[in-house]
Amino acid sequence: MKTKVLLTSVLACMFINTQAQEVKPQESKGKAIVQVFSNFHSGFGAENDDRGFDLERTYLGYEYKMNGGLSVKGVMDVGKSSNVEDYHRIAYIKNALLQWKTGNLTLNGGLISTTQFNFQEKFWDYRYVMKSFQDQYKFGSSADLGFSVAYKFADWLSFDAIVVNGEGYKKVQKGDGLNYGLGVTLTPIKGLQIRLYSALNESEEKDKKDILNLATFVGYKNKKFTIGAEYNIIQNSSFKDNADQSGYSLFASFEITKNMDLYARFDNLFSKDDWNIAKDEASAILGTQFSLGKYVKLAPNLRLTMPKAEGKDNVYSAYINCYFGL
Repeated sequence: MKTKVLLTSVLACMFINTQAQEVKPQESKGKAIVQVFSNFHSGFGAENDDRGFDLERTYLGYEYKMNGGLSVKGVMDVGKSSNVEDYHRIAYIKNALLQWKTGNLTLNGGLISTTQFNFQEKFWDYRYVMKSFQDQYKFGSSADLGFSVAYKFADWLSFDAIVVNGEGYKKVQKGDGLNYGLGVTLTPIKGLQIRLYSALNESEEKDKKDILNLATFVGYKNKKFTIGAEYNIIQNSSFKDNADQSGYSLFASFEITKNMDLYARFDNLFSKDDWNIAKDEASAILGTQFSLGKYVKLAPNLRLTMPKAEGKDNVYSAYINCYFGL
């Protein structure tokens, strides 16, 4: 109840504040959204039989910006089934939203991108190579049905809030629980950004626990290099009592030439009292990115996965990831 009252108060204050701001006219225009993630990969040693070409994900959609700061966006996500024995592609509606921007205020409603790790993903900037930490280890969903608001108080301070179903974009709402999130982004100096986020995902069943997400991110970016670090906690994962997980991700990239980057990343995932030891792991990736014109990117990389369960061997693999996007 306190979270709902806080969100309502903040939204009301920002709405009143915005009325005094001038709305600039904007020309109507639309654009197609086409993004394709694919790769060729090969394992080494015990994993050398895991190799081949893979079409990981395809986004197809359209965005149309209207006058008055309004825009509509629809995106279809065509990806893999979660069933490892199912090689068919499955299509979902990833986004179907209405957005309104006026002054320093942005409102989104519908099937929207969530704010839990969207900031970190953009900072990482190699989503087609590897998902950001929270997305990679299922700490939350990248899209959901609901609404969000963002407000920029000053050049160094912005705030965002979100209320969504909490089921993600691949499932319908089955219960009455909602997911509430609050985020703050600080920019104390040019290029340096700090992101704090917390969320409560209500359980719709009395015998299950609410999920709590906490995230901290610090990153610095300029024209030549990017460096970032994040630490994440999820309590009562899958609404199970004491099913807590935590972990951190460190990454960096450096522009070697206008069309060539070098990037590296290290992730480390833990579970409380080793309850999820079968999936706990550390992983590292080192690679380069080549921009082949405006729409195509190639990213050769080497990967190392180190499972924490006893008896499991390290996995070594090489990838060539490819991105095409409009």
